[in-house]
Amino acid sequence: MNTEFLIETRGQGPYEFTSQVSGWVAGSGLRSGLLTLFVRHTSASLLVQENADPEVQSDLRAFFHRLVPPTTDPSMAYLTHTYEGPDDMPAHIKAAMMPVSLSVPVADGRPVLGTWQGIYLFEHRDAPHRRRVAAHLTGDRP
Repeated sequence: MNTEFLIETRGQGPYEFTSQVSGWVAGSGLRSGLLTLFVRHTSASLLVQENADPEVQSDLRAFFHRLVPPTTDPSMAYLTHTYEGPDDMPAHIKAAMMPVSLSVPVADGRPVLGTWQGIYLFEHRDAPHRRRVAAHLTGDRP
């Protein structure tokens, strides 16, 4: 089974879409199997991360901003791909460092996630975007 999730972003940071994924898996009729997710963009990533404390998401955003600042930062003067804005090349670097696909087991018709885990798209650009995440689910029917 295949589908695509559309995630509307409002700038850099993680956007949880666990409930969308869980709803689709539950409605698939598959009881066990493997879910594969793939982000179809070169300036966004996918993460499984804590979804209980929002400080985790803000700290992740701050860490990656500090690690890879915009090209307007003097430390990034060596970058040459700058014509799409000061956040573009840093977004590509962040996406190269983070996963763009995830594999999540499915059991009892649900993604097998830990108590505090959620599935996130991590937007690396400043402007709002409509991000597409392809999903493929294989497994056993009851």
